Order: sequence, then C-alpha cells, then structure tokens
Amino acid sequence: MSPWTINSWKSAGQFFEYRRQKIFCIEEGSGPPLVLIHGFPTSSYDWSYVWDTLKTNYRLLACDLIGFGFSDKPLDYAYGIADQADIVEAMLVAKGIHSCHILAHDYGDTVAQEMLARQRERMHGSLQPARESASGSEKGGAHKSRDALRYESVCFLNGGLFPEVHRPRFLQKLLISPLGSVVTRLINEKTFRKSFSEVFGKDTRPSDGELRAFWDLVQYNRGTRIYHKLIRYMKERRIHRQRWITPLLEPDQPIRIINGSVDPVSGHHMVERYVALVPQPDVVSLSTIGHYPQTEAPKEVVSAYMEFRHSMDR
Repeated sequence: MSPWTINSWKSAGQFFEYRRQKIFCIEEGSGPPLVLIHGFPTSSYDWSYVWDTLKTNYRLLACDLIGFGFSDKPLDYAYGIADQADIVEAMLVAKGIHSCHILAHDYGDTVAQEMLARQRERMHGSLQPARESASGSEKGGAHKSRDALRYESVCFLNGGLFPEVHRPRFLQKLLISPLGSVVTRLINEKTFRKSFSEVFGKDTRPSDGELRAFWDLVQYNRGTRIYHKLIRYMKERRIHRQRWITPLLEPDQPIRIINGSVDPVSGHHMVERYVALVPQPDVVSLSTIGHYPQTEAPKEVVSAYMEFRHSMDR
C-alpha cells in the first residue's frame, strides 16, 4: 500500500497554469533534481509508493500530465506527446531547474524519449521535431531556459520504448479504433478494475482499496471521456519511432531499464528487443513483477534506482 492517500497527495501539491489549463504538481525533498513522469491511464500518485524514500536523497518533482489525475481534462484539446513534454519542461523552468535526472514509466517513457530527442537535437542538430511544440512558439527567456535544459540520466520502467514489440490490451485496441469515442462511454469502475489488474504480477495485484484510488483519479474531472484522445500516443510511437529510439541507441547520458518481466504489455519481450538493439544495455529485470514496478515492488525499484545513480559516481 502507498503511505499516501489521494487526498494527502493532492494537499501536498499545487497547481500551475499551462495554456489556460490547471496542471497539478508536487515537489519535495532536497538534493539533485529528479523528475518523475507517470504513465497511462494513471497519474503522479503512482510515485507515492517510492516517494518518501527517494525524497531523502533527491529533490523530487512530478506532475499530472494534462488529461490525467488532478490536472485539467478538457474535451476540446489536441493531446500529444510533444505537448506533454512541454508541460514537464515548463514545470522545470518555473522551478528554476536547469539540469535534472528522469525516472519515467509507460506513457511517461515516451514523454521522456521526446525530451531526450530534443536534447539530442540541441547537442547534435540531427533530429526533426515531432511537431512545433508550444514552447517552440515562445520568445525570450522561457524559450531560452528550455533550450538550456540538461537531462543527466534517465531510468525507464515498463513502457513501449519500441512500438513493434508493444502489446496493447484489448481495451486499448478498442479505444484507438474508430469505435474509441463510443467505448469511452462504456468504461466504468468494473471494466477498469478488470483491465487494470490484468497487467500486474500474479502475486502483486492491487488491493481493493488501491483499485478504488486509481479509479478515483482516472474518473476525477470525468477523465474517461477523453480516454480515446489520450490513447493516440500509440500511433505517435509508430510515426516518430526513429526520432524516439535514436537517443536510446546513441545515448548522451546513462540509461537504465527497470522492468517487470511478467508484464503482458511491455515485459520481458520489450527487454529482449532493447538488449538486441542497444549497445551495452543496463537492465534490471524483476522476474515476478508486472507493468507497475513502482507500486508492485517499491523497495526493489528504489534499490535498483539508487544503485544506478551510485554507479554514475564511481
């Protein structure tokens, strides 16, 4: 169980404005900045399971991406990965952070890949933007501050780093189909609980109370109405595959994968693809864990992450 409730998590955070939308964020701890980027369909609350331990060593920052958690979930909005990366970068700039480390999961992995692609473009000028981001139209100090951002290391938890081996669940396939807008209306707590529980390890599935918390955050501000819009990231992964895998193949910073092996979406099969393509891969596999390592095995995740950071100092 998380040591936090969703109410205490919300109370510890605050909101900032992005393109006239309210974005929830939370910051605690001291030390080198570490930004945590959550996955689909959940929120920054996923990190509450590892938060208290990590904050003793790092300055932690996390936000609910637009369309998720406590952040606004507008119906008329062009949800996309580049825009979500803009939001994370806007948070960092607002906090006066110029250099940080990244810990990401699922959808957040793809957001982090876009951030790495931007960094690579700044350093090497070799990639084309996924689109003209919101930050790209800015002038003056804010734009320059984002251009100066440096990502010192990245740790990925389970996610679709390579679209060719990503195995979406049946509900996700329906959501991304032409029937998506209809399917969203049929999602209720019962269907969510069933689909969500199936991606966990056999012995590490969420309790009834945890499932209720995850559902409450999904449903907050009637979030299921935009499920079919958020799921478009699966198409974006295919469209921008080369842009987003190049920073993995030719990294400018240390990268580690912490992977729940029995995850049916992006478990051991994703790691096999990563190891086959990436020179000198750094992978920690958790043999009985599913898609949510940070909630299923928080101590193991913290240990593997801390070892990764310590290895950088040797």
